Amino acid sequence: MKKIRALVTGGCGFIGSHLVRQLLISNNFEFVLNLDLLTYSGHPENCADISDSRYCFKHASINDKQNLLELIKKEKVDVIFHLAAESHVDRSINSIEPFVRTNIGGTQTILEVIKETGCRIDLVHISTDEVYGSLGKNDAPFTEKSPISPRNPYAATKAASDHLVQSFVNTYGISAIITRCSNNYGPRQFPEKLIPLMILNGIKGDPLPIYGDGLQIRDWIHVEDHVNGIIAAYDGLRNGNLSPGDVINFGGENEKTNLEIVNEIIKQIGNSTSEIKHIKDRLGHDRRYAINNKKAKDVLNWSPKIIWVNGIEETINWYKNNEKWINSIISGEYRNWISKQYKDDF
Repeated sequence: MKKIRALVTGGCGFIGSHLVRQLLISNNFEFVLNLDLLTYSGHPENCADISDSRYCFKHASINDKQNLLELIKKEKVDVIFHLAAESHVDRSINSIEPFVRTNIGGTQTILEVIKETGCRIDLVHISTDEVYGSLGKNDAPFTEKSPISPRNPYAATKAASDHLVQSFVNTYGISAIITRCSNNYGPRQFPEKLIPLMILNGIKGDPLPIYGDGLQIRDWIHVEDHVNGIIAAYDGLRNGNLSPGDVINFGGENEKTNLEIVNEIIKQIGNSTSEIKHIKDRLGHDRRYAINNKKAKDVLNWSPKIIWVNGIEETINWYKNNEKWINSIISGEYRNWISKQYKDDF
């Protein structure tokens, strides 16, 4: 079987860096190119310890069309795993422009480049369950056929990028699929997101800010289960189990309220003096997300393997034991963001 040459956009981000590592573990990939602009959440430390002759890093923007086209041709890329994105809802509420530029404009650039190469280059477009909108407490989980109904600026830009992908499949015949996943957690996640923020604050004994009543529900999946699903989806496209234009959902079968998450972190940290502080709720805060992953199980023979109690313990221990990574993160832009975001709450 032909060895595969892969491009990962956003490969220094949280999910991207885990995908890069997993691709290098696989014998199916002879080359993995990591393209990342290294904005605030694309952290070079996430991939700094990778020493594999099959791995290459390029500091560049997905919006640089000519550079991207030349790079793909030069490296003879077979598949693009497109993860580069602005992904934090809070930031999209404060300023949508970077989300439009990266999530919509960047995806447009990738699609146009694939079209212009004239070659078959597969695209695995990584989206989010947030494009489906919000569920009531007793509503059935989202399926791949659930209507698209984004309710915040971030989700709207991801939904737009999904539509662009499917329009290029239909109009130009490119080979692309879309994956949508529930909330990820695990090592190397930028600490603006709930779990790493609560872990770091808990370790330091700082307050633990929770929006509103904390009863918002999310389905949590370990990042390693997610990236294994991404690779399984690509395999499905190659072997014909998935067709261009298909959507596949990944979920952790692990619905929890934000309050449950934070209490579990406090419990596992053990001697933390941190206390929960309920703050003003996020604008337009979706109440519940949940994923039906039956299609992934049936078509890809995939299922989440890492159970919550083990995954969260391993994640907390990783943050406890990686002080160098933490110190490289919690300075400059991150401190400015935290100060701005919670300035009226502490």
